[in-house]
Amino acid sequence: MQTKIFILFTFLYSLNFNLADAQTSGIEKPAGWPIIENQMKPWTRWWWMGNAVNDKDLELVLQQYSQAGLGGVEITPIYGAVGYENKYINFLSPEWLSALHFTVTRANSLGMEVDMNTGTGWPFGGPHIKPENAATKLITRKFTLNAGEKLNEPITVKEDGQDLAELQALTAYGESGEVLNLFPLVQVSKLLNWSPTSGRWEIYAAFAGKTHQKVKRAAPGGEGFTLDHLDSNSVNVYLKRFADAFGKRPQGVRAFFNDSYEVYGASWTPTFLAHFKKARGYDLENYIRELADSGNNDSTREIVARLKSDYRETMDELLLENFTQNWTNWAHNLKSLTKNQSHGSPGNLLDLYGAVDIPETEIFGSSYFPIVGLRRDSGDIRNVDPDPIMSKFASSAANTGGKTLISSETFTWLTEHFKTSFSQCKPEVEQLFLSGINHIFYHGTTNSPSNIPWPGWLFYASVEMNPNNSLWPQAKGLNDYIARCQSILQSGKPDNELLIYWPIYDVWNNSKGMEMTLKVHDVDKWLHPTSFYKLCKQLSKIGYSFDFASDRLLRKTTVNNKLLSTSENGTAYKTLIVPECEMINPETLDKIIGLAYNGAIVIFQQLPKDVPGLSDLEERRKMLKASLSKLTFKNSAPGFKQYVTGKGIIFLGNNIEEILNFNRIKRETLVDSGLEFTRRQIASGKYYYLVNHSSKLIDTTLSLNEKGYVTILDPQTEVIGTATKKENKVRIQISSGQTLFLRVDKSPKTTASYWVYLDKPEKAIALNKQWILHFTKGGPELPPDQTLNTLRSWTDSGDPKSIAFAGTGVYSSTFNIESKSAKEYVLDLGKVNESARVWINGKEVGIIWSIPFQARIGKFLIPGKNTIKIEVVNLMANRIRDMDIKKIKWKNYHEINFVNINYKDFDASSWKVMPSGLTGPVSITPYY
Repeated sequence: MQTKIFILFTFLYSLNFNLADAQTSGIEKPAGWPIIENQMKPWTRWWWMGNAVNDKDLELVLQQYSQAGLGGVEITPIYGAVGYENKYINFLSPEWLSALHFTVTRANSLGMEVDMNTGTGWPFGGPHIKPENAATKLITRKFTLNAGEKLNEPITVKEDGQDLAELQALTAYGESGEVLNLFPLVQVSKLLNWSPTSGRWEIYAAFAGKTHQKVKRAAPGGEGFTLDHLDSNSVNVYLKRFADAFGKRPQGVRAFFNDSYEVYGASWTPTFLAHFKKARGYDLENYIRELADSGNNDSTREIVARLKSDYRETMDELLLENFTQNWTNWAHNLKSLTKNQSHGSPGNLLDLYGAVDIPETEIFGSSYFPIVGLRRDSGDIRNVDPDPIMSKFASSAANTGGKTLISSETFTWLTEHFKTSFSQCKPEVEQLFLSGINHIFYHGTTNSPSNIPWPGWLFYASVEMNPNNSLWPQAKGLNDYIARCQSILQSGKPDNELLIYWPIYDVWNNSKGMEMTLKVHDVDKWLHPTSFYKLCKQLSKIGYSFDFASDRLLRKTTVNNKLLSTSENGTAYKTLIVPECEMINPETLDKIIGLAYNGAIVIFQQLPKDVPGLSDLEERRKMLKASLSKLTFKNSAPGFKQYVTGKGIIFLGNNIEEILNFNRIKRETLVDSGLEFTRRQIASGKYYYLVNHSSKLIDTTLSLNEKGYVTILDPQTEVIGTATKKENKVRIQISSGQTLFLRVDKSPKTTASYWVYLDKPEKAIALNKQWILHFTKGGPELPPDQTLNTLRSWTDSGDPKSIAFAGTGVYSSTFNIESKSAKEYVLDLGKVNESARVWINGKEVGIIWSIPFQARIGKFLIPGKNTIKIEVVNLMANRIRDMDIKKIKWKNYHEINFVNINYKDFDASSWKVMPSGLTGPVSITPYY
């Protein structure tokens, strides 16, 4: 039976699979939204706790995910729940593969797709990774000998658990600068057969030891040592387990996934010295003392920093070639893609992101937005702000490489458990969209069998995007919004005019530490202090769009019609900017000068001063100096200089905006209004995505760089209309917390109607008649009905059932409209805790799930008496609070169990009761 399944999967994927097909641009409906394909919908990381899954429950939850508007799932097996061990399935066992095949088949039948973690928990590792293939670290030991002395102890590691540590180098350093390689003089007994004839000598031994790190949050069958990512043989050993389990045949998995690089202390691999010699051109064995240096000595700081820069560049090459590219080639042989979180890696993030099919960033924590009414409780958030510039490393790698999809692990620890509203999700996901991300993955959804009591099985760092969440009945509101946005943000190509070089060698040239893992959580150390970051923030603020370039990317960049081309399908850039940097490779500088010679515009904020590393240092310095000496700049305008070469020009000046203006590279002045934006280029023109994260209504006319016929598209309501234009300016009304798309077409397109602007408000009609509140779904018990003369939190009734309740309450009332004469009517729900679904006169208006809780309802109204029904869902928080007060056991997992936002034992018993339901005031405003 299993063989038949394999053959079926092979046939289906040989028939349907194509890398380009998996990253298609949206097919646009005439004058409307692009057709929503499954990769445009939000996906979710799907934790299989203990792999305790069965076909019946998988069928049920996949249907629920599909109905809620999810486009796919990413299977990540993790630790299990206590007491259910007899339900566990070993990872990659025949039973596990049967569950995978069922999931893929059923998901595909529902119009969904499946990604899969190439492992369990994180990082990669498992039972088949023996010590020789496990993550490796450099261990050094220092000895001292005087003239005539012999070393009487064996040269071994003085660290527990390092019996297998392999001596890789033994180097002696004399007082007069002598360096001797003593490695050949070490006997089988590990004793050194050498004695100095004069002076005092320091001897440094270098060992390849083991980190002993094991897979974190591993699932059954996935426990074991972490992989040595730097060694190709070890990576091949790791992947062979999968290939063997799969029978070397495709499994129907769209993409294999790798989480953020969290391989702690893995500073070495046994082949490091050989690779270093080949790549850097000198023997690292001669510099073991400098490699072990703390970097605090002023007299040695420069040479130590240079050596460690070369060491870090070698780490980068090993990780890129032996792991990232190797893993991607393996996945392609199985007709699947790779999706990788490169951040945290000890390498050039741009190249590591660029080596996979779908680069993935992540946001951890929450951002501050001055949106009116947006809740941000200090006790419920982590002191971490997601940085849009960090997210642009992933999107830049995709844009410059011609890749369509850029994903994100989204909402990790956005708030404390059970307190995350859709309103809080919305601006965070919009900030990702503005950074170029267009393929959202929720973090996440825990698979929970149907017989598990509420709240079901839960992951410790999740926003609980699952059917047990009391918000779930209205999750389609958020999901559909994301799908509409991504249908456009995956269309065409990104439209970024600037390419900015990332000076990685300035980052690597640091005497402190060894391997440098560039983490999302450490941007204040390696990113924020740099001139590169400050320039990016400045250019973004004044209305420029850009991507980042690495040295490797520039090597293959060409110039076509004075535009920079980074790949066959990549974005064409108008200029290359080199931020202020201390160090640059002569080869990179010469390539940049060559791009200018072939017609490009190049801007140096300042000229680089030196070359990185120690390899052939003086010769490379001469090369750099010679190249710089050819740049005979002349004053061009106040504040900057220029050098004409071939068909192009190189500019030098700190005021980048002035130089861009001089070259007629325009900024988007729409940012002066307080709006943020990103653009996409399509065959008929361009899309603008406009976001108002300010505290004010923005009602203004905008000048757009792209000229043409403008259509407004509202991704929250799907309403489309032709914009009003005057003297090439487009009128926009956009409330605090709202977003709009503008489609600018070169030729007119037929739309249903003109956009209705809300210009002349009349007195609002207060919906202050009696409301009947009826509870329909939720627990622990349905509260009794309430009759409300004034809207209030349903927890204010004093009824214990209402205070403990998480679920759905339905409000019903009536109101009168004397005459339906206004051009539009806007329903304002006031304060909603937390999401609402509205019907007027029996017709559904839609889900009003975020700030501002408003909707245009003119088409639903009738003169005279009208009925209104509002279904409101609240947070899970009050019910969890009640369970912890009553000491009802609901969290009992292996490994980390369940923790709060500060990684302490979770206990909601001291929480305040969260407001719930519709508190209003509710009104309808006519606009004439």
